[in-house]
Amino acid sequence: MTKWISLMCLLFSLSSTVKAEDLTQFDFPLLLGDWYWFSPDQQSEPAGEKGAYKAINISFKSDYRFNVKLLNRDGSVEEASGKYDLDETTIVLNDDFGDSQHHEYKLNHNQLMLKGAQFTKILPNNLSGAWYSDIIRGKDVGEEVEQLALMLRPDFLFSARISGKEGKSITHRGVYFLEDDHLVLIYRGGQQDSQFELSSNTLKLVDNQFGMEAVLQRQSP
Repeated sequence: MTKWISLMCLLFSLSSTVKAEDLTQFDFPLLLGDWYWFSPDQQSEPAGEKGAYKAINISFKSDYRFNVKLLNRDGSVEEASGKYDLDETTIVLNDDFGDSQHHEYKLNHNQLMLKGAQFTKILPNNLSGAWYSDIIRGKDVGEEVEQLALMLRPDFLFSARISGKEGKSITHRGVYFLEDDHLVLIYRGGQQDSQFELSSNTLKLVDNQFGMEAVLQRQSP
């Protein structure tokens, strides 16, 4: 029993020795990702009272860089990038040309209110769905572990259940975010950062910190 509990903590806990550059140490993790705003009126010119843009995409990275793309109604695209800073209520965008903008914002796991516009975070990979492990192994994975079941929703909510051969299981629910090839699960009491590879209906997760590798298959609807 003690070994089983220790393994559950191993797979779903935050180590006190995590490096400062680890994504789990980023102060505003829910901001990271690609955010989109689409005009309710998708017609082309003239803009008039419809506003100048048909769509806006803004992405935030953990190195405090941002990139914004503005789709004009005539089909042309404007683009800018730079550094950003933020606190609990205000975000500051400093572009590479020296211009600075201060905006109040509100944020949750998949909605960002910025300058009166509501942005939605879009999942960049075909990760959403129910995943079940064919293989789960590693130097820190005991024989008691039989399966990992991972549900990733397109609105960036997840549930993860680890089951053992004796019928014991533990489930965590929370939010997740992505950056490059990293999948980070945030749940009550901890975070989990894994590198992932996605190929068709196969998802591979590797956590070098905990010595774990899992190969999961997508469940058909």
